[in-house]
Amino acid sequence: MNFDKAFGIHASTLVLRSQRAELLASNIANTDTPNYKARDINFREILSSRFNSLQDLETTSNRHIQAGADGLNNMRTYYRIPNQPSVDGNTVDSQLERSAFMENSIMYQTSLRFLNGRVSGLLTAIRGE
Repeated sequence: MNFDKAFGIHASTLVLRSQRAELLASNIANTDTPNYKARDINFREILSSRFNSLQDLETTSNRHIQAGADGLNNMRTYYRIPNQPSVDGNTVDSQLERSAFMENSIMYQTSLRFLNGRVSGLLTAIRGE
């Protein structure tokens, strides 16, 4: 059984969403830190580049190194451009960060529920129910 095909994109999505949550939480925690620059990732860019590069590659031996194994660790982060710059050089907009964090949390929960449904379906099929 190929788990990548069984779970689809949602397994990788969970990893990306959790890494983005850490980044957003770091922004929120540093709301009052002078000269702190808010960072974020382009979720779609990372996910699409990872899957586009993996679709074209095929291994001929199970001992080959899987392509893109470290693709999630090499995320390109972007600095946010503040709507209203702060005098102390901090670019964190706490309302924007909280909103992005909540949206990311909802998307994380959505992927988690999808994976839960897939696992339940697989268990049902294995049991023969």
